[in-house]
Amino acid sequence: MNSQQLKKTAQALFTGDKGLLAMDESNATCNKRFAVFGIPQTEEARRAYRELIVTTPGLGDSISGAILYDETIREQKKDGTPFLKVLTDAGIVPGIKVDRGAKDLAGHRGETITEGLDGLRDRLAEYCSMGARFAKWRAVIAIGNGIPSRGCIEANAHALARYSALCQEAGLVPVVEPEVLMAGDHTLDQCFEVTEEVLREVFRQLHAQRVLLEGMILKPNMVMPGVDCSIPAGVDEVAEMTVKCLLRSVPAAVPAIAFLSGGQSADDASEHLNAMNAAFRLRTPWALGFSFARAIQQPALEAWRGDDANVQIAQQALLQRARCNQSARRGEYSTAIAAANGSMPSMARTG
Repeated sequence: MNSQQLKKTAQALFTGDKGLLAMDESNATCNKRFAVFGIPQTEEARRAYRELIVTTPGLGDSISGAILYDETIREQKKDGTPFLKVLTDAGIVPGIKVDRGAKDLAGHRGETITEGLDGLRDRLAEYCSMGARFAKWRAVIAIGNGIPSRGCIEANAHALARYSALCQEAGLVPVVEPEVLMAGDHTLDQCFEVTEEVLREVFRQLHAQRVLLEGMILKPNMVMPGVDCSIPAGVDEVAEMTVKCLLRSVPAAVPAIAFLSGGQSADDASEHLNAMNAAFRLRTPWALGFSFARAIQQPALEAWRGDDANVQIAQQALLQRARCNQSARRGEYSTAIAAANGSMPSMARTG
C-alpha cells in the first residue's frame, strides 16, 4: 500500500470545490431510465449517452472524478478514443464501481447485504492497470418495522471494510457508501439515529481492517425524513442534523465527505449541500462535497432523449448542474442563480 499516493488521490478529488459524477448505474438501471423517454435499451444507446457525458466541454472545471460501471470503463467514443483517455485528458480522475449489488440477507426479512468480495482482489488489479484510481462500494440500509437489525448493519459494515482494505492494497482510494434509504415514513430523528449507528459501526470495522482513513472517501446519505413522512424538514434543519450526525461519528482523519443525493430532486440536493457549506464549511474537519448521479444527469437525459440533435443542449444541462453543485460546495448556490445560468430543473425525483 502506497499511503502517500492514496492520500494524494483522495485530496485531489475535492480540490477546487469540485466533486464526483456517479455514472456507474448498471445496464439494467440505465435501460429503465431510457425506457421512460422511449430511448432504445441497447448497448449502442448506452455508449452514445455516456459519450455525451464524458465529452461535455468544460466538465473537468467542476467535476474531479467520475465513477464508472464495468461496461463503461471499457467503452470508446465513436471515433475509437477510449473513454478513460477522454476523462483523463479533461482532468477527471476515473473511478469504478466494484460491488455486485445488494441481495437478500439470509435470516433478515426486508434487509440486504451487498455482494462482490469474491474475486475482488483480481478485479481491482485489472481496473488499476486500466487506469482507475478509486473505487466505490454501496451498502443499503432500510428503515422500517424492526429494521435495521444489528446483524444487517454489522454485515454490511464488515463488507465495506474488507472492500476498503483490498482497494488500498491495490492502490485505489475506496469510496465507502453506507446508504440509509429515504424510502419509508420514518422521521428526521429516526434517520439521524440510524445513520449515526451505521456510521459508527462502519468506522469500527474500518479500524479493525486497518484501513487508512486519510486515503478513503465517505459517501453517506444526508439525514432526512422518509419520503412518506408526514412531518417535513426544512433545508437548514436537514443541514444542521446531517452535520451534527457526522461530527458525532466520522473521524477527523477522513479527508472528504461526498454526499449521495439518494432520491432528492436536483435542486433539493444542491440546496441541502449549499446550506451545509454556508453554515459549517469552516467548522468541519472534512470537506463537504458531492457524488451525485441522477441529480446531475437527469436534466441532460431529459434533454437528450436519444436524439443526436439534442447532444449540445443536453451537455449544457449537465454542465450547469455540475456547476450548481460546485457553487453549493462554496455555499453560494441558489435556485435563482441556477435558473439564470440556464440550468434545467428535473421533472422527476432523482438520486
